[in-house]
Amino acid sequence: METQLAGGVEHGLDPFIRLLGPVSGVRGARDLDLGSPRQRAVLAILARHAGHVVPMSALIDGVWGEMPPRSAEQSVYTYVAGLRGTLEPGRDRRGASRYLPGGAGGYRLSLDAAQVDALLFARRLDDARRLAREDDHEGALAALDSGLTLWRGGALSGVPGPFAAGERDRLNELRLGAVERRAEAMIGLGRCQDALPGLMELITGHPLRERPRELLILALGRLGRRADAQRAYAEAERVLAAELGVEPGEGLRRSRDSAMRDDPRPGPPPRSRAAAPPRRLPGELAGFVGRAAEKVRLRSLLAPWDDAPPQPLVVLSGPPGAGKTALAVHVAHLVAERFGDGQLYVDLHGATPGVAPLRPYDVLSGFLHALGVPLESVPADPDEAAARWRARLEGMRVLVVLDDAAGLPQIRPLLSVPAGNAVLVTSRETLAWADDCVQVDLGTLPESESVTMLARLAGAARTSADPAATSRLVRLCDGLPLALRIAGARLAGRPAWSVADLADRLDDEQRRLSELETGDLGVRAGLAASWESLRDSDHPTERAAARALGVLGLLRVPTVTGEVVGALLDTTTAAADRALDRLADAHLLDCARPGRYRMHDLVRLFAAEVAPADRRAPLIRALGLYAATARTAATLLDEHRVQPRGPGVDAAPLPLRDAAAAHAWLTREEPNLVAAAAQAMADPDDTIAGLGVALAFGLMWYQQGAYRALDLVSLNEQALLVGERLGDQRIMLLAHSHAGYGQYLRGRLDDALRHDHQHLALARRLGDRFEEQRAHGVMAIKHAKRDHYAEALRGGRAQLAIAREIGTGVGERYALFVIGMAQQGLGRLDEAMASLREGLDLALAVGDSTHEAIIRGMLGEVHLDLGCPRLALEQLRPGLDLARSRNARLVEARCLLNLTRAHRLLGDRAESLGYLGQMAALADELGSDYWHQRLEKERAQAL
Repeated sequence: METQLAGGVEHGLDPFIRLLGPVSGVRGARDLDLGSPRQRAVLAILARHAGHVVPMSALIDGVWGEMPPRSAEQSVYTYVAGLRGTLEPGRDRRGASRYLPGGAGGYRLSLDAAQVDALLFARRLDDARRLAREDDHEGALAALDSGLTLWRGGALSGVPGPFAAGERDRLNELRLGAVERRAEAMIGLGRCQDALPGLMELITGHPLRERPRELLILALGRLGRRADAQRAYAEAERVLAAELGVEPGEGLRRSRDSAMRDDPRPGPPPRSRAAAPPRRLPGELAGFVGRAAEKVRLRSLLAPWDDAPPQPLVVLSGPPGAGKTALAVHVAHLVAERFGDGQLYVDLHGATPGVAPLRPYDVLSGFLHALGVPLESVPADPDEAAARWRARLEGMRVLVVLDDAAGLPQIRPLLSVPAGNAVLVTSRETLAWADDCVQVDLGTLPESESVTMLARLAGAARTSADPAATSRLVRLCDGLPLALRIAGARLAGRPAWSVADLADRLDDEQRRLSELETGDLGVRAGLAASWESLRDSDHPTERAAARALGVLGLLRVPTVTGEVVGALLDTTTAAADRALDRLADAHLLDCARPGRYRMHDLVRLFAAEVAPADRRAPLIRALGLYAATARTAATLLDEHRVQPRGPGVDAAPLPLRDAAAAHAWLTREEPNLVAAAAQAMADPDDTIAGLGVALAFGLMWYQQGAYRALDLVSLNEQALLVGERLGDQRIMLLAHSHAGYGQYLRGRLDDALRHDHQHLALARRLGDRFEEQRAHGVMAIKHAKRDHYAEALRGGRAQLAIAREIGTGVGERYALFVIGMAQQGLGRLDEAMASLREGLDLALAVGDSTHEAIIRGMLGEVHLDLGCPRLALEQLRPGLDLARSRNARLVEARCLLNLTRAHRLLGDRAESLGYLGQMAALADELGSDYWHQRLEKERAQAL
């Protein structure tokens, strides 16, 4: 509901922000204390973009410009805190802010357009334009009057900064346009006499503005005052000649001619147009391929199917080489017929190496000239030129393509075009927070479109001759149109090369960027231009973003967060988040989801080239953070498990509240932790390799429970090599143990037992009785899986004896489980029941829920062997719940199969088949032949 009415503010709880005059705010009848001028400047920026997040960088730029003080960011925090106190005086500071929440690296003012006078004024102008197009001049006049009553003086008076200056000019220009439209509406209604006072006042205040003089001449002519109309034209002619040295424009001449006719035509006054519509689009790229979804989206915005006005600002944003220009030009040609008054194009050189970006005034001057304004008539003042630009576009349908914008400041004077016109911008930067903007982000091309593009360039016969090599080449080009264009051009220029030949050359990461260069095209050059603009910036956040890209070249992980980048940069997480947001805005990173970023392969290779010379310290900090947090998470998940300790970890872990937070962190970070551990253990630096071992060991319990067999084997076999290299037998002992369990999960029992024998031998050599008893237990499990139950029983008893000797409860509980399993296999079910119950009692006594789940699953199976399915259910149901809560997939599988069996024996077919279905899904997820065989055996009996 709109809280601002024609002259007053409704009493209510929500604040109302005023920008159309001194920046102020009210709640009901009470004025709000908005603080210092700079604090009000921050509010003005947020209010102008109410409902949308404004990045911290935009707030700093808007208040201080290109040379902010070092304290600018901290000052913004202070101003936001002050505004929150004013807007929400009773808010608990520990709780979320209702009106000014933070998010995505900035802040958002949670008000709608009806609670900011400038936005409400814009809504009234839109209403007036719509009503005027429908020939409802009474309604248009009412909307304009309602909007103009919102003004209380010069816009944004009393606040400093570049944003306020630019916004002040924009709003004041809108106000002048509204006054002009009000006069047009009056003339259209035949109220020419009523239009005269406002027009005279407008001309007095803005003598060089031609449109009010056009309207004055028309009004006088329609009142029959031809002599006065002629004098008004002569006065316009004199002022323009004296002040600008130019003759009256076409609009003034047409108004004079209309006023001099004996029978002036009724209706709204016409608007002047350029004599010959400009057609300045560049030619289309031959053989444009792909981007079907994006083309549909862009056409719907620029040429809506219902013939509605186009979206005034559309931004096509994406990384270097994404094909933004080609797509923009292609779509501009597709919709050109909807813009009958012309199509304009300019390359702004926002990221052209060695070429300075175009100045906004130069672009304005060229565009105005293209629209029929003589160069000598273009105002020398940039603000006046921008006003002339908007006035010239009134009533027209022009498509403006601004290619390769450096950022919003470069194009802002060209925006806010009148309804019916559209501006299509391409930029490597994110510009989504610009006024009236719809941004379309270009990602990589899907493989099907990439293959088609490559075939078009290199020849379909070559690509179809080796589909596998073609797919590999497309993947190596990372789906980037520029890379595909270069690859296609290289193949086209080398008929003797096969697709596989080029793919083999690109396989070498050290030379891939060099291979993706031809002529003046190169992936490296495009990436370098974006990175260098950040590196050489005067803004500290942009320089930090450039450093962040460099350190990201050190760590080869799928995704990163602010915490790990903060460790790499040795800075705070908040500062790292801002740097990552800036890289995402520049499309050098993708924001996979809030707070998490990923880098495409070609960007990763470039990042490695600009990585800092000191690689050791950043890697040690990041790996230390990973390893310490993984160990903490494993401890939180299960305090009863003995954590294997790796070398050299003295970093502080991330704060994790509880087991749920630990599990969530491990689940999110697992791919990164595995990749980081593998990278570190392959490093020639002993300290870095040791941290990789520590990280691998920190993942061990999680990987065992989650059935990550391949990673468990791979990482620990790598750790074994590090242990051998360092001569560290303790690393070797633990690596053998973990790798053996991973091979057991894979069903490779011979390989598992070889590791177990080495584990046992090293434990005895080192005199480590805990690891010795553990080795006996894990070997016994493998023997049991081979149905060698007597040998398994001997191993379990050996473990139990040592566990009791050294007083390790966890070893004792596990040994009783192993013994019970072996006794069950030997058909000694009563003995098995006794061993398992003893183990369960010990687990319950100390709250070891992992061992409780394992033993309950085994007890349920023994009950089934004894022919007691109801007793089995009493163990299996809680066992399943515990297994799922502990992420113990192996135990979950055993419980599901035995629940299927128990319900089948009880004649409960529906329940049995329900558990069977759950087990089928789990077996597919685990990818284990052993569990699939068990599943099929039970399925045959169930059906």
